[in-house]
Amino acid sequence: MKTSGSPLSEQASDEIMDMIFIQHRFHPGDKLPNELELSQELGISRITLREAIRILCTRGLVEIRRGRGTYVISNDPALRADPVSGEGPLTDASARDLMEYRLSLEPAAAYYAAKRADEKELQHMEALLEQMDRLSAQGQSVIQAERDFHSAIASACHNPLFAQLIPILQHSIQEYNSASSERTGVFLRDYREIIRYIRNRNGEAARAAMFSLILLACRLSDLELE
Repeated sequence: MKTSGSPLSEQASDEIMDMIFIQHRFHPGDKLPNELELSQELGISRITLREAIRILCTRGLVEIRRGRGTYVISNDPALRADPVSGEGPLTDASARDLMEYRLSLEPAAAYYAAKRADEKELQHMEALLEQMDRLSAQGQSVIQAERDFHSAIASACHNPLFAQLIPILQHSIQEYNSASSERTGVFLRDYREIIRYIRNRNGEAARAAMFSLILLACRLSDLELE
């Protein structure tokens, strides 16, 4: 694994892209090694690998075929670019722009996740919540786990268009959310509610809870939405 200031999931996605674009180990139509083999090769956990695969899915490089594995679907170099870096729609987006976008779509993502998430995805969300609890108790930043949590909900919609939310969610959380202890404590309570509603397949409650969570994030960030 390369060492950098980037989150492990992003580093892992870069390593897999190196396997595709530089080492030419995998080509369109090829199946990636199974989760255990690939996580061991990269020296990361399976949870981190799943997030890396979701990043690659968002970029249109791989796809997950249920019951069959993960397959490379493109080796187009244009897809390697990070959707939240360089020039593009997010470059000029303000905190308010991002929050308005999230408020429009992320509650719907929570709704569909409640209807469609499988058991592995539910367990993944719960593991991320436990990670946030543990990091918060230790006085450490929960930002990366929080980014992964929101991304997991978007992925659990099983809708490739909602997967396009992931770069925006991660960028918004990373750039504009405060890591204060007040915020962390309040948000963890809301996250527990959202998970409970998703676990109980209560889509309407999950949608309302996510809407309230984003409004709270706006208030704590001193953002006013019309």
